Amino acid sequence: MATEDDMTAIFHALAHETRRRIMDVLKARPGIAVGELAQEFDVTRIAVMNHLAVLEQAGLVVSQKDGRSRRLWLNAAPIQMINDRWLDDYAGHWARKLTGIKYAAEAAHAKSKKGQD
Repeated sequence: MATEDDMTAIFHALAHETRRRIMDVLKARPGIAVGELAQEFDVTRIAVMNHLAVLEQAGLVVSQKDGRSRRLWLNAAPIQMINDRWLDDYAGHWARKLTGIKYAAEAAHAKSKKGQD
């Protein structure tokens, strides 16, 4: 079970939009090199590496040295620990159903707005 310090680090890491976008990229492209990842953002490579350090400290990113570069992977286990802390299996089932409805409604709304343009 995660300690309060672990939870604080996870929430701190998730609080920044750029770090959430980094996690989106890692989810879509597991094993991406740091240099490739940095090209996805309009900030310096050093800024991306600083964000990666926060994500790694929270356990949300795992890196592995590969020659002269580092490969990166998303580690969803800390997010699952958050889920486990506040949602039981029954609540988790209905939360997934509700988010599915939310995403479907948002997609339908976006599609109808696109048709109006």
